[in-house]
Amino acid sequence: MSTFFYGGDYNPDQWSDEIVDLDLELFKKANINIVTLPVFSWAKFQSSDTEYHFEWFDKIINKITASGLNICMATSTAVQPAWMSHKYPEILPVDFEGRKRAFGGRVKFCPNSEIYREFASKLVTKLVERYGNNKNIKLWHVGNEYDNWCYCPKCQSEFRNWLKEKYSTLDELNRVWYTSFWGHTFYSWDEIVAPSGLSEMWNDNGRVRTNFQSISLDYARFMSDSILDCYKLEYKIIKDRFPQIPVTTNFMGFFKPLNYFKWAEFIDVISWDSYPGVGEPYFLTSMRHDLMRSLKKDRPFLLMEQTPSQTNWAPYNSCKRPGDLKLQSFQAIAHGSDSVMFFQLRRSVGACEKLHSGVIDHVGHGETRVFRECTELGDVLNKLGSQITGSIMENKTAIIFDWENWWALEYSSGPSTELFYLNEIEKYYNALHKTGAGIDFVTPDSDLSQYSLVVAPCLYLISNRNGRNIETYVKNGGKFVTSFMSGVVNETDLAYLGGYPGPLSNVLGIWVEEFDSLPKGKFNTGIPTSSFLDREYKCEMVFDIIHTLNAQSLAIYGNDYYKDLPVITKNIFGSGDAYYIGSSFEQDGIDSIIRKLSPGSDLNIEVFGNVETTLRKNSMDKLLFLLNHDECKNKIDLKNNQFQNLQTLEKHSGQLELNAKDVMVLRLLNE
Repeated sequence: MSTFFYGGDYNPDQWSDEIVDLDLELFKKANINIVTLPVFSWAKFQSSDTEYHFEWFDKIINKITASGLNICMATSTAVQPAWMSHKYPEILPVDFEGRKRAFGGRVKFCPNSEIYREFASKLVTKLVERYGNNKNIKLWHVGNEYDNWCYCPKCQSEFRNWLKEKYSTLDELNRVWYTSFWGHTFYSWDEIVAPSGLSEMWNDNGRVRTNFQSISLDYARFMSDSILDCYKLEYKIIKDRFPQIPVTTNFMGFFKPLNYFKWAEFIDVISWDSYPGVGEPYFLTSMRHDLMRSLKKDRPFLLMEQTPSQTNWAPYNSCKRPGDLKLQSFQAIAHGSDSVMFFQLRRSVGACEKLHSGVIDHVGHGETRVFRECTELGDVLNKLGSQITGSIMENKTAIIFDWENWWALEYSSGPSTELFYLNEIEKYYNALHKTGAGIDFVTPDSDLSQYSLVVAPCLYLISNRNGRNIETYVKNGGKFVTSFMSGVVNETDLAYLGGYPGPLSNVLGIWVEEFDSLPKGKFNTGIPTSSFLDREYKCEMVFDIIHTLNAQSLAIYGNDYYKDLPVITKNIFGSGDAYYIGSSFEQDGIDSIIRKLSPGSDLNIEVFGNVETTLRKNSMDKLLFLLNHDECKNKIDLKNNQFQNLQTLEKHSGQLELNAKDVMVLRLLNE
């Protein structure tokens, strides 16, 4: 897409003609060029099985088209009408505890409901036929923030069909599920039940536990696939008629229930909704942007939603301080977004989102701080957008992130309830981010050859094929880092025989005898035996008892019965190196390790304070983004590089200053 999109969600069906006309004038003033609509209007479009009403929307879309605004056309299928749920209660989902839901909320339908799918298909077909030729439609938006796992009889039946296709025979299913444990052998497909709080699983203080990890893992795969099928149904209807128009649905960052890497094949342009927590470290937002961008590395993503100021659903809904809006918007752009879009353009009058901010507030005019900041941001993006769109990031560093590994690791019974996959991912991302490295997220079966460093914390679940992929990468000169709780189980969650880390043992040159676990607040230490670790650091939670085969010990434990045994190892394998971190080190320790290995930034520059740098590239230019996350000025040393400021056209080299919460976009001139 050649246009940089600036706009967001709009609900004109909630407003009078006079207010819609006023809004269109205010949008123009704020440089807004796209609106997303009608995301939640199914009930207004359809009042019974056969009665559809489009005249109200004809009037609205004609006004929006006449105003020159681009349209992100939503399918409205995120909330089925109340009459539909009442007449066809089988549409409604069953939750983890076995309770049948009543109508309410949103995205609360069974993803395997044939009735839901039939009605959704009919609505989308009518929308495509009626509005698809509108030249202002630049993007189709399917559903909204899918999250609808279900445990109803229909899902249970479809789960059995899914298993038949995957495993073919009950003998194979019994083998991979290890049903000889606790006498669970199945002799008929009909004996299989959906794993939930009524069967194998339970909720343990917010952490879902299971007796049979293999069963629960397959249900997670099945649910992600089932919900994807709902999306694909609508996707196909649109693409069959208008193959040139991109189709998307809005993702939610590190959202555990859905395997977004698998979904990405069917998403023309990745879009997602970014809502940083108040006081949250800024690197976490960067990490989420990088994950979303990495789903399709060959093209930019879209920031589909962010709030102009405050949200409504957090415990404390603070306003964005002056400067935050521009800084957070450019943070998305710096990490690969070709849009800045809001939820919502006008703040609603009632229900739960009436206190969620909008570009236009309840006061109804443009004389507010938020509107002024949105207008100023729109001015900047209007000038810079065309120079940014289409540029991508080409990084040398990757983190392996795998949804199936996430599910399996946190379903595991032991060694510690304090072990959370994202916590370990965050530590390593934070350390890499501090070095200025651009970071991609990849899967274990990705082509790793473009990267000089690949990091894979807690790669608990890994297939033999994935192990060979990593071996090839290291053998050909790559640097690979993994950590404790890696190579423990195969893709069906059966433990590897012959010692951990399973298919990674050869490349790492070690075997792990056992892993100890200590309660929260209990620590060991990693003591350097080489210059690799610059001092002694604390480690906690899980402690691998490591035996070296071909590997060298770089640090040893400081106490306990495994005192003096290795905690960090290095193995030279082919032309590359493989490192194993046997415990959960404190952040400073991870920083120390990563500083030795990270390739850093592509550009030889130096930043001070909390200044974030990224690099986007196209066929003509390299664009350096500088973002000052501090409340004070910070210096940047550009060294001998020559840059031009995209906004002021001023040329820069050597040292410059960046004001508090300010942003600068520079074009590299000396290449």
